[in-house]
Amino acid sequence: GYRIANEFLIQGANVTLVSGPSNLKLEHPNLTLVRVKSADEMLVEVQKIWKESTFGVFSAAVADYRPKDRVEQKIKKTDTELTITLTKNPDILLWAGEHKTDEQYLVGFALETNDLRKNGTEKLKRKNLNMIVMNTLADSGAGFGFDTNKISILDNRNNFKTFELKSKEEVAKDVLLFLKKYIS
Repeated sequence: GYRIANEFLIQGANVTLVSGPSNLKLEHPNLTLVRVKSADEMLVEVQKIWKESTFGVFSAAVADYRPKDRVEQKIKKTDTELTITLTKNPDILLWAGEHKTDEQYLVGFALETNDLRKNGTEKLKRKNLNMIVMNTLADSGAGFGFDTNKISILDNRNNFKTFELKSKEEVAKDVLLFLKKYIS
């Protein structure tokens, strides 16, 4: 996400980056960095800016679920089992797709474990996206914990392209080039 935000900045855009906890840093005069700690906080921030945004690139999903009850102290070990009840986090990308105008462009990301194109197509439609960037953990050197990634991009006009393994900086350039072709 930070690399994509940086690529937008290089292209001259004003960028608001809503970021969960991260050690990554990005500074630029055209950047507004909003740090959040929870999915609920992220939804509130996205709701504040979405109406005035032309592009929304949702490059990393928050967890689908969170513990229903929060505790402020350490939970001490006992001899009994512990059950944690989970509750759904808001689907921020879905919210943005439901509130997208014809003048806005929405890009989602999907990490798939199987049926990349089929699952990507379903998510593209379900969330009212213009484009979806997909990858899989099956590709060696791609995804989390690497500075490289291998992606495929699908748009809602059924254009599909698979890219070779590249640095995440180059991947960000590929995403923006695909988006530029889409809007032209």
